[in-house]
Amino acid sequence: MIDFHAHTFPDRIAEAAVKKLEEKAHATSFSDGTREGLLRAMRAAGIDHAVVLPVATNPLKCASMNDTSRALDGRDGLTYFAAIHPDAPDWHEELGRAKELGFRGVKIHPVYQDVAIDDVRFVRILARCGELGLTVVMHGGADIGFPGVVKCSPAMLRSALRQAGPVTLVAAHMGGWRNWQEVPEMLLDTGVYLDTAYSLGEISPLDDHYAPEELPMLEDARFVELVRIFGSERVLFGTDSPWDDPAQCVARISALPLTDAEKADIFDRNARRLLAM
Repeated sequence: MIDFHAHTFPDRIAEAAVKKLEEKAHATSFSDGTREGLLRAMRAAGIDHAVVLPVATNPLKCASMNDTSRALDGRDGLTYFAAIHPDAPDWHEELGRAKELGFRGVKIHPVYQDVAIDDVRFVRILARCGELGLTVVMHGGADIGFPGVVKCSPAMLRSALRQAGPVTLVAAHMGGWRNWQEVPEMLLDTGVYLDTAYSLGEISPLDDHYAPEELPMLEDARFVELVRIFGSERVLFGTDSPWDDPAQCVARISALPLTDAEKADIFDRNARRLLAM
């Protein structure tokens, strides 16, 4: 079982980082955001392998982040993707270096990086990743911590892919968090993968910020419908750890009326193909 969407923070900043993000999202995390916290959660959930997705919020720190990730990559059943920022002055060279270092993909987050996915700065990154054979994982849709901010809607991603050309891309959160009605029309013919991270279940509120009707995410029937529309061969299991309980993520999908073959695609086979495992 492979979790294709997880996050960790360095031990020295994990507590402060998780607290800051919880307050911004008005939602609680499941674990402490450390590498060891992720490994404990994986063991409890029966997850064998996870892909850690660092997000570069400073355009000048991509290289140092990637050096740190490279030193950890492959240890304890964790694969690290590279971080890249659209405003990094050496973005072209850093992506080439990421490929040389052995990274299999990169993570981008248009909302946290404050650049729309169809901006030329991201389009050129997508094109370069396509040339290098690097898989891109992109936060899709709205973001719980940035209400009203639109940087990576399904329509915007479609526009970006048309400009960038062929690239293997995973649109996280089932293609677009809380933009799910747009996902089939905008993304079905693009070839993108979807991941399941933070799309089922409910938000775990930190306070009384959310009305009860705002807490649920995708209904089970709609989730299954999206899997069937796109095909299970284009859906990857993800937990968004530390923001959701991996064991609950496994249980939710296991309980859905999907075939054993569809669940095998989602939990394991698709990730192995993308990671060349």
